Amino acid sequence: MTLVKHNYRNLGNLFDEFFTSFPANNAHTNNVPPVNIYENNNGYQVQLIAPGLNKSDFKINVEKGLLTISYEKKAEQEQKEQKTHRREFSISSFKRSFTVDDLINVDGIQAKYENGVLELLLPKKEEVKVTPKEIAIN
Repeated sequence: MTLVKHNYRNLGNLFDEFFTSFPANNAHTNNVPPVNIYENNNGYQVQLIAPGLNKSDFKINVEKGLLTISYEKKAEQEQKEQKTHRREFSISSFKRSFTVDDLINVDGIQAKYENGVLELLLPKKEEVKVTPKEIAIN
């Protein structure tokens, strides 16, 4: 499987970019939550850290081989009975996209959000097994 992070300034291999030019400690300053990606025999696991959100805030789409995870910040009502002196709790909107190749069973993708981590399971397709056939010579 090839997961490619779509960044409007650069398209490249997600794993190469993640480990070289995209340090995890700088991810939040770029409005992009960090991800971990794992692979096993059954598929891939993508973990995106986004604490303080609700699972209903996320939007996950797969269209034309592009897996997109996004969050749209909803406007908050200003409370009239209290005055805000400092506001540091702020989670901005974000959008992350990854190219998903033909080895992934798109219909089997599952997502769950728990303890501030959005986890996606991307199962691999069953490989078509070709059994050798002996042909008799007449």
